[in-house]
Amino acid sequence: MNAPTDLAMKTDEVLRVELEVFRREHRDLDEAISALGARKTSDQLTLQRLKKRKLRLKDLIAQIEDRLTPDIIA
Repeated sequence: MNAPTDLAMKTDEVLRVELEVFRREHRDLDEAISALGARKTSDQLTLQRLKKRKLRLKDLIAQIEDRLTPDIIA
């Protein structure tokens, strides 16, 4: 995953593409977590790792959205 400091050096178009990729990966992780959690013999360590990855993606998505959304002073 890209470091947050790399965001400043990327164009808006690159960030938009990455944002869609990260959103898709976030959705895929959500489905994987649900499927793994539904199994009676789920691997708790794997489940924790998937959840942490999902949270990191959520934070990165929020950072990219903040960068792409202009600040509007009310």
